[in-house]
Amino acid sequence: FCRVDPYGFERPDDFDYASYEAFFSRYLVVLTRRAIKWSKLLKGSNNIQKSLKVKRYIRKGIPNEHRALIWMIVSGAQTNMEQNPGYYHRLLEEEKNDKLVEAIKTDMNRTFPDNVKFRKTADPCLQHALYNVLVAYGHHNKAVGYCQGMNFIAGYLILITKNEEESFWLLDALIGRILP
Repeated sequence: FCRVDPYGFERPDDFDYASYEAFFSRYLVVLTRRAIKWSKLLKGSNNIQKSLKVKRYIRKGIPNEHRALIWMIVSGAQTNMEQNPGYYHRLLEEEKNDKLVEAIKTDMNRTFPDNVKFRKTADPCLQHALYNVLVAYGHHNKAVGYCQGMNFIAGYLILITKNEEESFWLLDALIGRILP
């Protein structure tokens, strides 16, 4: 196993690779079976209907390869993004609120310091995507703006979706509807 996990987090020096490998070799069977079920459920489409079966599948865990799509659909973020084409990019083109930008920039270097993808030396460096998502959200929801800790939520969404705009709409779903 690599010193860095698939999401870019460095494993500590005392990480027990032998135990992890023993666990993962058994768990891989479960993950594979789950991935096959999800692939059959999706049948190659980017659409899913909410049902008890889907709820049960979600509770058991969404495979990495389907996670961003399922989160987008189930949260309603996909629908909002499709109903508002270009909105995210228009938010980024607006004149920036200086206080908002200053608050976001204060937390940028604090976001996942042991994640190689958020380091300034990374190519691409996810700090730029994180900045964009947080500034866009701050302008979108002026009542909330930016609050300390949103950087970690948005950063995690970026790691999962690998897409700024999807991360913005998921953040909006989380803060605006799911956890207001």
